[in-house]
Amino acid sequence: MSELPASDLFARLSDLFERGHRADIPDLMTDARFADADRTADAAVLIAVVERDEPGVILTQRPRDMRDHPGQVAFPGGKIDPGEDAVGAALREADEELALRPAQVRVIGATDRYQTGTGFDVTPVLGVIPSGLDLTPNPAEVEAWFEVPLRTLLEREHWSENEVFWKGAMRRYLEMHYEGFRIWGVTAAIIANLSRRLEITELFQETRSG
Repeated sequence: MSELPASDLFARLSDLFERGHRADIPDLMTDARFADADRTADAAVLIAVVERDEPGVILTQRPRDMRDHPGQVAFPGGKIDPGEDAVGAALREADEELALRPAQVRVIGATDRYQTGTGFDVTPVLGVIPSGLDLTPNPAEVEAWFEVPLRTLLEREHWSENEVFWKGAMRRYLEMHYEGFRIWGVTAAIIANLSRRLEITELFQETRSG
């Protein structure tokens, strides 16, 4: 396995990530109160940040015939298999879904878990990947993939907040439309929680001056 080259973005994101996780943050988004206690599973997703002057994030659209969250925009990811940890599961799923090889991912770490209303306990894993990778979607798991600027995802002004009556209560959710894709639900909540851990103003100031 060849060693990845030095990465300025990785170093800066790692520093902000470590500082942002030093203290507990109250009121992170979760759907725990809607979760079905009889149907729970541990899962992991990969937040893959593409190394470029304007860093981007890889997202996928799930096939419309899938059992869970059909047609929705998601991070590469899935259930954690026996014997795996969250990082290993996130890397394996990204490989299976997009042919994004584990050796191409520089892992920063796992961030706040998110409980979905459909019973998944999801651990997001943040990592940095090189630009220009030849990603190949697996049609059984990915209908399409696309890249969104990290700045666009992390800045609150790009999101609208909505409510819907679901499972007997009002559920708050965030939503963004980007180049024909609707980003909302679990994916949006994970992004919102991560944005509270990263000092994005500092990140993008350093990006411009770097």
